[in-house]
Amino acid sequence: MIAAAEPVALALSQTREVGQVLARAFHDDPHWAWILPEESRRVRVLPWFMEMWARYCCKYGEVHTTADKVEGAALWIPPGKYPPSVVRLILAGMMLVPLKFGRAAFGRLMGSVNYQAQLHKRDVPPLHWYLATLGVDPQRQGQGIGGALIQPVLARADAEGLLCYVETEKERNLPFYRRHGFEVVVEDDMPNGGPHFWAMKREPQG
Repeated sequence: MIAAAEPVALALSQTREVGQVLARAFHDDPHWAWILPEESRRVRVLPWFMEMWARYCCKYGEVHTTADKVEGAALWIPPGKYPPSVVRLILAGMMLVPLKFGRAAFGRLMGSVNYQAQLHKRDVPPLHWYLATLGVDPQRQGQGIGGALIQPVLARADAEGLLCYVETEKERNLPFYRRHGFEVVVEDDMPNGGPHFWAMKREPQG
């Protein structure tokens, strides 16, 4: 196995590069394939969206990437900052999401986000770490990078006595998260014909 690069804090100047990497990582994700079923539009829109989302998390959360070359990223929303601020989302560039996505895709996005947000707020206290996005470039997946990228915040959460929360739409991701202490708290389907998903919670350890 190739050694995973040591995680470092993401710089704002790297958000475009992270957007490209995360778009490749999530291109075949069931959630994004459902929101943006037209592949040509997904190829155009997803890098932009991931760049804006990385910019938000870099400014108002915590983001770790790989040193030297961006090969993945872990985007976290810190304790007390979920759900994301609408004003801050706009300041990060998200006001163009409806235009970029189109009416139908934007409706699917908001429907899924709102549904998962209801479960999120129901199942965890306000003070927790939310792993909003974790992605690794497909050619580097399975080499320990994802696990390395989430370690700084997992260690911080343990030190602070706080739990962590994540959602995934891929069943194959469950063993990875379980190895890092997460357990499934919700297994459900998105509304309006959306994909299956799992919500997972990690209690503080150590």
